[in-house]
Amino acid sequence: MAGVTVGSKLAELCGIICVNKPAGFTSFDVIAKMRGILKMKRIGHAGTLDPMATGVLPVFVGRAAKACDILPDHNKTYRAEFRLGVTTDTLDSTGNTVSENDIAVSRTELLAALENFRGEITQIPPMYSAVSVNGKRLYELARRGVNVERPERKVTVYSLELLDYNEESRSGTLEISCSKGTYIRTVISDVGDVLGCGGIMTSLVRTKACGFCLEDCVTIERLQKAAEDGGDFSHFLKPIEDVFAAFPALHLKGAQERMYRNGIKLDLNKIRISSEAERVRVYGESGFIGTALPDRKNGVLKVERNFYL
Repeated sequence: MAGVTVGSKLAELCGIICVNKPAGFTSFDVIAKMRGILKMKRIGHAGTLDPMATGVLPVFVGRAAKACDILPDHNKTYRAEFRLGVTTDTLDSTGNTVSENDIAVSRTELLAALENFRGEITQIPPMYSAVSVNGKRLYELARRGVNVERPERKVTVYSLELLDYNEESRSGTLEISCSKGTYIRTVISDVGDVLGCGGIMTSLVRTKACGFCLEDCVTIERLQKAAEDGGDFSHFLKPIEDVFAAFPALHLKGAQERMYRNGIKLDLNKIRISSEAERVRVYGESGFIGTALPDRKNGVLKVERNFYL
């Protein structure tokens, strides 16, 4: 498994462990749990999930944590259950009920409303969210009963499909693929507003993130068991290079590799990369090193992030 370092010491671990986040845990709770299981501090994650949500949470271990802020694929896919005819202060079933009604909504009406939420849309982040306004987390203000104006943000919904819908209970399931920063409960609430009846999210599963899916995930319980059985996590680790797989590979040898590892910018005229490449995966004779950016204005290859030196 190229790009994954596994040794007798847990501190040597480097790679990605995709966790199936359990309900009731915050993303930070998962990281705290992982630090205890792996006995290491350098751990990060990609894409915060609400406590009620479950599903794909890529956890970046060791040097792989340096990739969290340069990930090329921030798109996510979710399966969300919803109920129309009710609103809450959190926009989901965990909150306090604000209103209820008996307004009937047909499948045809719902499908027509969903048409408004495909492509680029604007959202106002919910008060119960981790977004910061003037240095304060919105959920902290919401818990104190403070409601502040939040700026709209643009997000993209790549696909939005109604998987099922029961007209009698006004409940159903959506599958949504979207860009980073999209609030699914806000989508559902806004759909309810268009229909004039309101709506809340009743469950949420993230099925894809950063190119990984549920089938790639492991439970915290399995990781805990692995720790108790001797601490071999190698079969759970995925190579850090996997998240950069869409970019062309550059293989260096000899003097070029030594220069690169020493931080020297390479002459673009002396290496083979596509003229269209905006980022490359860099490999040495021992495997994956990191990512680099072609600076065509100055004719050099600049190190972006190195994971193995």
